[in-house]
Amino acid sequence: MLLLGLAAWFVAGISLGVVYFVGICWSARQFADGGRVTTTIALSLLRLAVLGGLLALASLQGAGPLLAMALGVVLGRFGVMRRLREATP
Repeated sequence: MLLLGLAAWFVAGISLGVVYFVGICWSARQFADGGRVTTTIALSLLRLAVLGGLLALASLQGAGPLLAMALGVVLGRFGVMRRLREATP
């Protein structure tokens, strides 16, 4: 039962990491293309608040869930960066 819970936090962390870092890529494109700065900043702050809030929620469950989610976020980042590296010539 404990491993199933940790696996759920891990998968949630991967999902969160992917969404977070794809959002960073989107924000960078918006800044570079001259998009709406206020919208981009607002979404960046929202993205950061969601990441912090979910990591705080995991920390309330204990060290295991926090570490599982944090590892998932790092692996999500790795996946996004790898895909971006492959997509750019």
